[in-house]
Amino acid sequence: MKIPSSAHSLVNDATLLVPSTISTSISKSASGSTATEVLDLICFSHLRWNFVYQRPQHLLSRASKNYRVWFVEEPIWGDSLHMSTSRQNDRLTVVVPHLPHGTKPDEAVRLQRQLLDEFVKREHISTFISWYYTPMALLFSDHLQPNLTVYDCMDELSAFWGAPKQLIEKEKQLMQRADLMFTGGYSLYEAKQNQHPSVFAFPSSIDFPHFSLARKPQPDPADQRALPNPRIGFSGVIDERFDYKLLGELANRRPEWQFVLLGPIVKINPSLLPHSPNVHYLGMKAYKDLPTYFSNWDVAILPFALNESTKFISPTKTPEYLAAGLPVVSTPIRDVIRMYGTKDFAQIADSAQAFEIAIEQALVSNPGNWSAIDTFLSENSWDHTWNEMNRLITAQRSVTVEQ
Repeated sequence: MKIPSSAHSLVNDATLLVPSTISTSISKSASGSTATEVLDLICFSHLRWNFVYQRPQHLLSRASKNYRVWFVEEPIWGDSLHMSTSRQNDRLTVVVPHLPHGTKPDEAVRLQRQLLDEFVKREHISTFISWYYTPMALLFSDHLQPNLTVYDCMDELSAFWGAPKQLIEKEKQLMQRADLMFTGGYSLYEAKQNQHPSVFAFPSSIDFPHFSLARKPQPDPADQRALPNPRIGFSGVIDERFDYKLLGELANRRPEWQFVLLGPIVKINPSLLPHSPNVHYLGMKAYKDLPTYFSNWDVAILPFALNESTKFISPTKTPEYLAAGLPVVSTPIRDVIRMYGTKDFAQIADSAQAFEIAIEQALVSNPGNWSAIDTFLSENSWDHTWNEMNRLITAQRSVTVEQ
């Protein structure tokens, strides 16, 4: 039972406001340049730009208003050695190294370094910021001399399945080099705050104007149109963090409920997932289409397993569900409890039975203080988060110039 759209007429304006004390201009660079000069930002990411639209895309698309952004992905293996580029907007370009099949690991590092150097020279990049999502990129980029280094630690990657053995050591090296370190949540901040002198917590934020479209009637997408109500939805990557046993038990307990799952299945065997008639895997959807799906759900869930890979997560979907006007039920993830559970913005359930009770209650009454929820969302937009990050970057660059 979604919240009526009429209760939130003021929030669309509120989320677009930026505090006057926040500056998005660029100070003098190390070379003495002025704010009008284009400064480059080279981002090294383990996530691909055209995968799930999440933290890197939200932040760096906004960063492109202040910087010329180059989003360097992990390599693709093919028949030739080259660096491909794909422009996303006038100031944001995705950069992908292509390496020949059969290249050995040490040689792959050398070739990525070579391609990176050629690319930097070709694009005349001199004064720039290095922005890291993956410490493993240091293997081929540690020779660069950026004006500033930022480590945006969005997850505890070492806890994920298949994490490289070198990751922990490379992260230590990156934290030694980084001028600023951001974390994707408060739990991650608490784990990292004593490992770096300038750590700042920036939890998952919200693009409210986009997701609030779901509060008004939207056309039901064709692949869920035939499903009866009530619909219980999940949107996100289905991987080792997903509690498929919980979902299976829920589906069995309430066969009349339809469980709709959006997102790719990665790193786990699909055969492990529940395949009851009322569980529907609709695959990955374009970011722009998510409000149309959310608008036609009744309740949203965060059925995350409690394991090492979820210990520090701050799910982006929590504020997106709330912006869509959906009641939320989550397993007891620390950052969800801290930011949403203690305020009664989301219901917390630690078993299939508790989930069933919470969903049933949400279907009847849509619990939650929606006025307070919308005030919270208006103060935690991605625009605000990026402006705060850029304020710190600008201040740190000013210190660099003075030195």
